[in-house]
Amino acid sequence: MKQLRGIGVLGCGVTLGLVVLAVGVGAAAGQVGTFVVSQNGHAVGTASYQIAAREGGFASSSTVKVSMQGLEYSLSKTEEQDASHHLQHVVLSGIVNGSVVSVVGKPDGANFLLNISANGRSSTARLAGHARAVFLPDFDAGALQTLLTLAAAQKGRDLWAVIPKQAGSVQAIQLATYADEQGTLDGKAITVHHLAATIAGEETDLFAGSDDQLLQAELPQPGFALVRRGFVLTPPKRAPAPQQ
Repeated sequence: MKQLRGIGVLGCGVTLGLVVLAVGVGAAAGQVGTFVVSQNGHAVGTASYQIAAREGGFASSSTVKVSMQGLEYSLSKTEEQDASHHLQHVVLSGIVNGSVVSVVGKPDGANFLLNISANGRSSTARLAGHARAVFLPDFDAGALQTLLTLAAAQKGRDLWAVIPKQAGSVQAIQLATYADEQGTLDGKAITVHHLAATIAGEETDLFAGSDDQLLQAELPQPGFALVRRGFVLTPPKRAPAPQQ
């Protein structure tokens, strides 16, 4: 398994690394997903999301709970998105190994305003604003789904990640498309699309169905993955070369 971005430090030992990605409109509308969080093939938690239409756009919510040696992590996040799934407002609360973390973000003119509170300390960052930015906490399946939706709409171009580590930063997202693979969903054989998102030099492998539905993500954190309940990926015998 390829390594994903590590869980970062945000004033408390382990914290929330956030990613922002752009995704297509129709695919994410009215979606619900439930996932197992695993490390090296062993279940260590759960993640879920719901994306529903609302007046003028979409409402997205995510929850995560991970419990393992060295990491107790819980997350609750709500987002408001416009009709093109562009982020309008996000509120996140989490507990990482007993430390409370909260984040509020929204576009502010040409910037993205990020307010972070952790261990009793607060900070505000004004980051470069991008319409097609995805806000992605660690293990957040909903953010990755938004990424897939926006990536389809944008043909993989002009996507950005908002990362609230330390003072916060914005990173470009580079997408590579690999050859399709195979898998089963609820026992039925399906074709699986394989994408890789590189952010700040670290890679996340994304596996999706024909409707851009997130099925599996292999994360930068060593050995960690999100796997949709009922989905089984047929692994390739060797790593395929990205398509040009």
